[in-house]
Amino acid sequence: MSARHSHTVTFYTRPGCHLCEEAAALLARLGREYPITIVERDVSASVELEARYGWLIPAIQVDGGPELCAPIEEARLRAALRSVLSAES
Repeated sequence: MSARHSHTVTFYTRPGCHLCEEAAALLARLGREYPITIVERDVSASVELEARYGWLIPAIQVDGGPELCAPIEEARLRAALRSVLSAES
């Protein structure tokens, strides 16, 4: 069996965001199923990120691909993860 390559999931969030908390829980759960490394970015810590994402958070990007923005739906996130994994095969 070959080793699975870990994929980078960039998670754009901000403190106190209830949708972000829900997305974080979903990512944690999916992290047990998919080979992912989650990199959390607080948009409030960067003028550039705040300008780019504003109220679109939470936003998730898998391996630098297209972004999923709020609300984060499990089916869409799974599809994005499967897409990256199938491209690897």
